[in-house]
Amino acid sequence: MSYNKTASITAETINPKVKIFDYEPCGEIARHAERLEQEMEKSPGSRPFPEIIYCNLGNPQALGQRPITFFREVISLCDNPALLHRDETRMLFSPCAINRARKIIESMPGRNTGAYTNSQGIRSLREAVASGIAARDGFPSRPEDIFLTDGASSAVRTTLRLTAPSHHMHLTYLTMLNWAAFFISSFQINLSMQILIRSQEDGILCPLPEYPLYSASIILHGGTMVPYNLSEDGDWGLEIFEVKRCFEEARIAGLTVRAMVIINPGNPTGQVLSVTNQEEIVEFCRKEGLVILADEVYQDNVYVEDRKFNSFKKVARSLGYDENDISIVSFHSVSMGYSGECGRRGGYMEICGFGDDVMGEIRKVASVTLCPNTNGQILTSLAMDPPKLGDGCFEAFMAEKEEISTSLAKRAKTLVNAFSSLEGMTCNKVEGAIYAFPRIHLPAAAIKAAKAEDVSPDTFYACRLLDATGIAVVPGSGFHQISGRNTATGTWHIRCTILVAEDKIEAMIARLKAFHESFMNEFRDRS
Repeated sequence: MSYNKTASITAETINPKVKIFDYEPCGEIARHAERLEQEMEKSPGSRPFPEIIYCNLGNPQALGQRPITFFREVISLCDNPALLHRDETRMLFSPCAINRARKIIESMPGRNTGAYTNSQGIRSLREAVASGIAARDGFPSRPEDIFLTDGASSAVRTTLRLTAPSHHMHLTYLTMLNWAAFFISSFQINLSMQILIRSQEDGILCPLPEYPLYSASIILHGGTMVPYNLSEDGDWGLEIFEVKRCFEEARIAGLTVRAMVIINPGNPTGQVLSVTNQEEIVEFCRKEGLVILADEVYQDNVYVEDRKFNSFKKVARSLGYDENDISIVSFHSVSMGYSGECGRRGGYMEICGFGDDVMGEIRKVASVTLCPNTNGQILTSLAMDPPKLGDGCFEAFMAEKEEISTSLAKRAKTLVNAFSSLEGMTCNKVEGAIYAFPRIHLPAAAIKAAKAEDVSPDTFYACRLLDATGIAVVPGSGFHQISGRNTATGTWHIRCTILVAEDKIEAMIARLKAFHESFMNEFRDRS
């Protein structure tokens, strides 16, 4: 018997949408950093630095942030319910954690974290999340509107599958399958993509610089990204006239704009929107019938006194608009904030302003992956319903939370000051989130050298920085900033997380400064 040795799937035959998008936070810089780390493990002392410092991702616990004790105690007990019947457990775990774990275990299918749950998530945990949202906003939230998810990324992808025009909704259902199904049932998915090519006429407003999850998801699902520029000179603020300009241009070009993405606090830019700015966005989206896709993952990361996080749902309700007036999908995650539980993949989306028929279809989409992971569900409920005043573990919990939040604020200021002190660098204040996004004014010789290597100037800088110091950052071009009315032509940036531990950040800054001085001297204009 002979076999056809020609590969049926090659880089030329896979879905071309997969090849279009980039995800730079985990791109070539990150892969090169991993190669260097492996080299250093095999040959200690082979590099002029002691370790790789991964500043490319918001990955708190990988950079030394300690987990919240209460969260980990509850998770441990839920995973090992037999511990609840042992006398020594009372000596090892707080009464708060024991009581919470008992309550959660009683609500789980089979009283076991290893069982499938409802596709939206365990009812009691969704109730806890809804109660937390209501307490935060001062307006009601319903567990029926809560979808517990495997982090915010999963929720974003699910929502973007629902943005095609309603009169083609019967086609949209085909795209609601998990992207992995492309490789499982190529006939069904390829057929659906051929049918859905018209969805390129559907646009999603997204900020630039943007978190590339959005552009990647829009590309993969056949839509069109409609970018609007944030204003660097205005502390990366969102200017509503710029949004309206981009919206009108898209409409003139024949696109049907379906939704608007807002990241608040901002990633990669670190701004926190004012209430006035949020009100302008709500009024615009209500008038134009756009769904607000509110990425609120960094809501617990605000570092300045003159700014406060307000959810878009709270702002809309405060303006007097209910579910009949505007549709809002908000995303949150336990990966950031003070919890930093990235590997647990826990989060939620709250969906407001969709009809019962659409909600039924969203539930059907959620059921395709059966259910979100149980530990992520539990952690999400704990983050939205933490110990309260009067609980025995409240003071210990608040002390841990405040220590993390205070330290993050301190590190944000330290890093911004460091970048701003460097020749040819400017850096806006980090008001929130966990990243600095400094602008680099590169010498002409450095830009020429980057062109010779066929890379963007900021990628050239980031590669040289990594090789010289072991500091891994993300080139700003990975966040798809473009020239526009509010963005100077030819600007270059890097994104650097503020998460480096306090006992390492000064040494990291010293390495950064030494490199930057050497780099600028090497490429300085001598004319």
